[in-house]
Amino acid sequence: MASEAASHISVGALSAIFDDTKPQIREPIVQCVQIKPLPPQANQQERYRAVFSDISNYVQTMLAIQANHFVTDGLLRKGCFVRLKSFQANSVKGKKILIILDLEVLQELGEVDKIGEPKPLESRVEEDDKPQPTTISSGGFYGNKIQSAPPPISSRAQHVKPAHTSAHATIYPIEAISPYAHKWTIKARCTSKSNIKTWPNRNGGGEGKLFSVNLLDDSGEIRATSFNDQCTALYDVFQEGGVYYITSPCRVQMAKKQFTNLNNDYELIFEKDTIVEKAEDQADVPQVRFNFTPIGDLQSVEKDTTIDVIGVLKEVGDTTQIVSKTTHKPYDKRELTLVDNTGFSVRLTIWGSTALNFSAVPESVVAFKGAKVSDFGGRSLSLLSSGSVTVDPDIEEAHRLKGWYDAQGRDENFTSHASMSLATTSTAKSDQFKTIAQVHDEQLGMSEEATYFSLRGTVIYIKQDNMCYPACLSDGCNKKVTELDPGQWRCERCDKTHPRPEYRYIMLISVSDHTGQLYLSCFDDVGKLMMGTTADNLMELRQNDEKAAADVFQSATCRTWVFRCRAKLEHYADQQRIRYQISSAKPVNYSEEASRLADIIDTYNIS
Repeated sequence: MASEAASHISVGALSAIFDDTKPQIREPIVQCVQIKPLPPQANQQERYRAVFSDISNYVQTMLAIQANHFVTDGLLRKGCFVRLKSFQANSVKGKKILIILDLEVLQELGEVDKIGEPKPLESRVEEDDKPQPTTISSGGFYGNKIQSAPPPISSRAQHVKPAHTSAHATIYPIEAISPYAHKWTIKARCTSKSNIKTWPNRNGGGEGKLFSVNLLDDSGEIRATSFNDQCTALYDVFQEGGVYYITSPCRVQMAKKQFTNLNNDYELIFEKDTIVEKAEDQADVPQVRFNFTPIGDLQSVEKDTTIDVIGVLKEVGDTTQIVSKTTHKPYDKRELTLVDNTGFSVRLTIWGSTALNFSAVPESVVAFKGAKVSDFGGRSLSLLSSGSVTVDPDIEEAHRLKGWYDAQGRDENFTSHASMSLATTSTAKSDQFKTIAQVHDEQLGMSEEATYFSLRGTVIYIKQDNMCYPACLSDGCNKKVTELDPGQWRCERCDKTHPRPEYRYIMLISVSDHTGQLYLSCFDDVGKLMMGTTADNLMELRQNDEKAAADVFQSATCRTWVFRCRAKLEHYADQQRIRYQISSAKPVNYSEEASRLADIIDTYNIS
């Protein structure tokens, strides 16, 4: 079986991919000898790394997100054979890497153990400039690699249409952009362009300014930002819907997820030598890429998640204006009501010029990209400044919705998310009482979404270090302030200085029951309930009477509470851990507790 399968492998194909002097095989057949997920990143789709062998050599690869399904569906496994249909070849600092955009698993060839003893691909160097090879560890991923002196970075794309000029003979896919690739040109559509934002420079040197664009090609999306001089030079160049060639140098850095809704680990910063050119041929670049969430599924989507949504426009509100509590600036807003064939409706708010210029009429199909999920008055949506609106898009989902609405949806009664408050949903989830042993054994919090549960526990320890923080006095702010001088506490968010802070609890406590012990974190409301006093009073007491403050901590221990908790997996510097947070607490009601225990007893069949 192994010898028969080996006859199909394109021996030497991997080496030829990185060497233009060798004959190229258009869609080489290779063997998958290893596959593993990359370390998870917060709010990011899982990524996979694979090692492919052509018997002579092996090379490490990264699967593009659109190829993840080959792993999740169980098709791509160790020992199987695949045809590489589309890929991006990179040589970075002597390390050969392939970005796999598309492949085909050859199931008829089956799966066998690794064939042969493939060697790692080595960098080509000039004969009179050969370095001494250095063996480095591959982290146990697959054998050892020999790394030579870094050659010039090169890249070559397969199955990517070249541009019409020799200057753009090779187009780099957005999916392959990383801090390790320095010479590239992408061809991408500008799907969103922000307004110019300004701020005063702290050193008194005028003001800073920036604007951002979202860029899209067949492989993915990425956000790019221009500052100051580049902002002035490029703002009028970019137009929403236009297609551009963008050529490095361009800084590639980790994406700031609080400012973008795109599914990319990286973002671009335009530099003074970045080249942006309008592309004449725009037909080979997609218009927009959506990943829709049905309106009926919003109750299961975590608060503050950014989603895409499509629906029939049921109602269009008038434009109104509100004044921000933090910046005191006026903002225009308009509220829309969307429905879809799940039988649900949702309120979606649009802002600024989007609200003022919105002209779609009721019963239009509208797609929104980059809407933030809120729990204000039940599940609702708010379009981000980087989001976009497309009315009656020419896509399958829109045609399907329009057909449903014309056939039956116009007369349907819809369930409003506003009537299904998050409190009701959270209470239903948190009514599931768990023991501490069950929390550990069931690995609550290890799933993609937060898990809610109730717990009856006794406080056995309260961490006194860093049990509170100095907060801003502005109404609704609560951000941490910094002491500049005695009597001067600065809040960067409000841009104000206060004579004193308001201390707020942020405590870590240890609770136990008859099955074990668990650390829980809590914030100000729960802290005041448990401690019997405010954090302000407790901090003053610690400064004036340490014994009295110690008595407050002592009296707060050995008390039993019913906690409603939230378990969520969080990531810290490549480490992951489950954080258990108290959302509310109340003293034990022994009548309710007795009834709950009696119901548990009734579930047992005692003969």
